[in-house]
Amino acid sequence: MDDAFGLDDLVACYERGVFPMADARHDERLFLIDPQWRGVLPLEAMHVPRRLARTVRGEPFEVRVDTAFDAVVEACASSRPGRLETWINAPIQKMYGMLYAAGRAHSVECWKDGQLVGGLYGVSLGAAFFGESMFSTARDASKVALVHLVGRLLVGGYKLLDTQFITDHLAQFGTQEISRADYKRRLSKALLAESDFYLLGPAATGADVLQAISQAS
Repeated sequence: MDDAFGLDDLVACYERGVFPMADARHDERLFLIDPQWRGVLPLEAMHVPRRLARTVRGEPFEVRVDTAFDAVVEACASSRPGRLETWINAPIQKMYGMLYAAGRAHSVECWKDGQLVGGLYGVSLGAAFFGESMFSTARDASKVALVHLVGRLLVGGYKLLDTQFITDHLAQFGTQEISRADYKRRLSKALLAESDFYLLGPAATGADVLQAISQAS
């Protein structure tokens, strides 16, 4: 990718269904990825395992939105046991920082005793949300963040949650793998629709997001 790659270029990539990745944290090169098979989590079919629902309802974390975006990206980029290398390098961190400043990227964060212990971030365009990465240093923190994200997207009128790929971690929530052509059809429709990431207020509880998910199913 060109060194002059800017905000409008990045938005245009997402609008046509491709996204940037790096081979490694300390490799400055970026590549555009257009997978033949794409992971999506159908919002109306989100499955919350029973034990996790109890955890979400029990409020083990303070869940915040967009209060520590850069810290979430940095945590997602950092190596940790079981994950020694990541695809998030310095140019990617800079680009997503620009998207956040433009109101086109968001974070959902889990806090415990004043410490950021889990969360996720992604890109928002039209009524599509492109999940980028998540992290957790406390049990279930990233899962709780995902449940809060889905509840927020449902309330806000989103039509598509793109997970890029499907993993065992995401499959338990109902994530599906669809073809590139099917994905781009869904993306085109979602980009034409409107959404509001903040329609669900900042004080939303675990019970609130679980109710939103239950009503949509």
